[in-house]
Amino acid sequence: MEKLVIIPTYNEKENISGIVSAIMSLEKDYHVLVIDDGSPDGTAEIVKQMQDMYPLHLFLEERKGKSGLGTAYIHGFKWALARNYQYIFEMDADFSHNPNDLERLYDACKSGVADVAIGSRYVKGGGTVNWPRNRIWLSKGGSLYTRIITLMPVKDATAGFMCYRKDVLEAMNLDELHFLGYAFQIEMKYAAWKLGFRVIEVPIVFEDRKYGTSKMHKGIVKEGILGVLKLRFYSMFKNYSSQMRGNEKVNGRTAE
Repeated sequence: MEKLVIIPTYNEKENISGIVSAIMSLEKDYHVLVIDDGSPDGTAEIVKQMQDMYPLHLFLEERKGKSGLGTAYIHGFKWALARNYQYIFEMDADFSHNPNDLERLYDACKSGVADVAIGSRYVKGGGTVNWPRNRIWLSKGGSLYTRIITLMPVKDATAGFMCYRKDVLEAMNLDELHFLGYAFQIEMKYAAWKLGFRVIEVPIVFEDRKYGTSKMHKGIVKEGILGVLKLRFYSMFKNYSSQMRGNEKVNGRTAE
């Protein structure tokens, strides 16, 4: 068991069978964990039916109610670590992330170039398709704002298409992460960077969803704006490491 793709879902019945089938068709031995937050549209039932087709590769965790993107991923990370997966991916269900790009993120981590590989819209070769202009400016502005406040050298700080090496997640104190929505993605990158891991951006083309409804709302944007300020403040007092304290080092760098 080497590669696990974590896909959080809420009302993704139009997309879930297609995205799972697309990942399985890569024939690269990916396992998929769907974490469904009580979707009333029957998303989980579709996954259960597909498990008959992929009994050794497709897994489902059902949670009651919407508990937030961050808690879904943390649940998935702990699930993955308990089963000794070496490379753990974050991915959306709606095809905004191209399954074919999984291999490029994997190669960046497998080769040793990266400890964390980000599918980035805002490095050379990356971009967006069919995304409303206001969303593009919001995303780009959020990433620029994040770089200014945190000093983190990542151009696509809010990206949700990621690959982590196992040791990155093992080094983090996942229970100490603060944010559940928009800011969660920023905090994960920031924690990895603060712990001294190599965070690399791999260009991808992000395409807006064709089916279903976007989960973006004003509350998520507000959390992102205020969350970055809180993140910078918290970092002065907290240690993101689960294993290292004081002057001990994570990946050759003093934990801060």
